[in-house]
Amino acid sequence: MTSPTAPPTSPVGGHVPVAGGLATGGLKYAADIGAEAIQVFVANPRGWAQPAGKPAEDEKLRARVDVPVYVHTPYLVNVGSPNPETLAKSLASIRHSLLRGRAIGARGVVVHTGSSVTQTYDAAMAQVHEHVLPLLDEIPDDGPDLLLEPMAGQNNMLCARVQELGPFFERLEHHPKLGVCFDTCHAFAAGHDLAAPGGVKDTIDALVATVGDGRLKLVHANDSKDPCASGRDRHENIGAGHIGEAAFGELFRHPATAGVPFLIETPGRAPEPHGKDVATLKRLRDQ
Repeated sequence: MTSPTAPPTSPVGGHVPVAGGLATGGLKYAADIGAEAIQVFVANPRGWAQPAGKPAEDEKLRARVDVPVYVHTPYLVNVGSPNPETLAKSLASIRHSLLRGRAIGARGVVVHTGSSVTQTYDAAMAQVHEHVLPLLDEIPDDGPDLLLEPMAGQNNMLCARVQELGPFFERLEHHPKLGVCFDTCHAFAAGHDLAAPGGVKDTIDALVATVGDGRLKLVHANDSKDPCASGRDRHENIGAGHIGEAAFGELFRHPATAGVPFLIETPGRAPEPHGKDVATLKRLRDQ
């Protein structure tokens, strides 16, 4: 009789600043906080510029196959915007992040699901089908997945609760390069009570039932400064907020997160408290 295979271990890491070079600065910061996986910006997170990469830095990241890398698109990106200029810039920014992500060997590119702003939900979702589906078709087999990150629930957001990912996957035809980034603070703010008994299991079960097995590709592990269903996206250090340590331990133990990286986006800088947050998550993972 063969023994059961142990589930793959989830790497723990964080979003890292890249001062001094995308790889040089990012990997040094990762080492300082004990990160096993990282997320980076490849452009100004609060602008529309699309800077070219530096081949030497790109190669350093690509060569670190032991450190999974993810890219986060700029915060201004909104594929639900009724403003034609904003929509065009958003699509160009996502395309740039996907291209740069492939150059550095990234496994995924995270994009916020966005807001309809002043137009109807149906009109915004029609844009998602018309404009985002072609972007997915452009991604080569060895390119990064596009990871949808639900929001915290404020201001006409197109997707906050995990069940609201369903229409995105339908309009994007369940594309094979489409995945999900689950942000614990966003989910908590949107009304998923991860701190309640069974809250983590119920939430992740609902996510899998909505999008299917294997679509959860990344976890943003952030505690919350505000209570459940606040609609407020304010991250807190692990165990110092309303979600609490125990929920993160439960999240590691859910079968759908096996092998999925957990990345912090918590307040502070290296070595504390980011190093402490990474160490806390590793302890919860390994217990």
